[in-house]
Amino acid sequence: MALQISATNPEHPALLLELPWHLPLEDWPEEYLVPLPRGISRHVVRYSRAGDEVIAVKELAERPALREYELLRDLDRIGIPAVDPLAVVTGRTDASGAPLESVLVTRHLGGSMPYRSMFETTMRPATMHRLMDALAVLLVRLHLAGFAWGDCSLSNTLFRRDAGAFAAYLVDAETGDLHPQLSTGQRDYDLDLARVNISGELLDLEASGALHPSVDPIEFGMEICARYRGLWDELTRASVYPAGKYHYIERRIRRLNDLGFDVAEMQIEHASNGDTVSFVPKVVDAGHHQRQLLRLTGLDTEENQARRLLNDLESWMATQDDYAPGDPLGARPEVLAHRWVREVFRPTVRAVPPELRGAMDPAEIYHQLLEHRWYMSERAQHDIGIETAVEDYIKNILPKARKTLQPTAE
Repeated sequence: MALQISATNPEHPALLLELPWHLPLEDWPEEYLVPLPRGISRHVVRYSRAGDEVIAVKELAERPALREYELLRDLDRIGIPAVDPLAVVTGRTDASGAPLESVLVTRHLGGSMPYRSMFETTMRPATMHRLMDALAVLLVRLHLAGFAWGDCSLSNTLFRRDAGAFAAYLVDAETGDLHPQLSTGQRDYDLDLARVNISGELLDLEASGALHPSVDPIEFGMEICARYRGLWDELTRASVYPAGKYHYIERRIRRLNDLGFDVAEMQIEHASNGDTVSFVPKVVDAGHHQRQLLRLTGLDTEENQARRLLNDLESWMATQDDYAPGDPLGARPEVLAHRWVREVFRPTVRAVPPELRGAMDPAEIYHQLLEHRWYMSERAQHDIGIETAVEDYIKNILPKARKTLQPTAE
């Protein structure tokens, strides 16, 4: 079989051809390698360079290589934090024509580190707690997307520092499987594997003297379970609110946003004792809200403004009689979004006199009005209508803000 390179980018095959595919990966000369820290792996892994990019090259059998390549592409499409698949190289042979194993090529995740490199200096327990938080978030995100990892561990994860915390990325999808939805048993199996694997990895570190003396490997293995279950419950539980307490829904959405999750769908079922609200969270990447709001409404805003406006749009759509997600006879989200702009967004912004707006653009005005309604509803302990909030904002908030911004006489 001739050498074949299947790549996501048409430019990559030409760049990859320059690498010594006729040699086993462990025999690659130093001139082709990039000296970066590597984690423990059941396969031979090396870092190299393709053009201007640093790549990770993993040697494994053809079938699992192709499967992992497709799984990583699927995870990329649905926005899951994982290494970026670039290519699969098959049909490798050595100089004598003997077959060599296939290779999976992924883009090196800049600024990331395998966990063992992070323990080269003794890691404080507080830092380890943040590491467990990051891994728990990653596992929840995978499970929400229907991905059963099959081998969750510190070794199969890369970590990036993120403003005092950590972000975790899946680096090995070989044992994974993607489903429309995971059962409780599938999730529990993944979680139990994570517990055992993490405890074992920390016991190895303890034996080598790289673990802080106050850290109990078994307790930290259990900690991933507790953090996962707490986060899963917050994201998936159904909430029951009394009629008229819609600001409670917003409070729940804010908690989910603070955790890094977006409420992509919201189903409201009216019951005799109140409104039962089921949240279906969806993990999003940076800039997602800007792109989604622009696509739905044509409004071009900043990211935080877009997230706030999308939450209001979702809440409004859920109250419309013709809103039926999945029903071909229901109104499309784009149709409802433009109706929201016409009937809600623009009239609300126009209610604020131009002379009182200052330098605020329409999206910021609407955001401020939503914030004011939120605080009024919290104080009143019932939902305040947007009209009431606008009146109070114009009367009591804007004059004070303008006075504060006016330059003082010398």
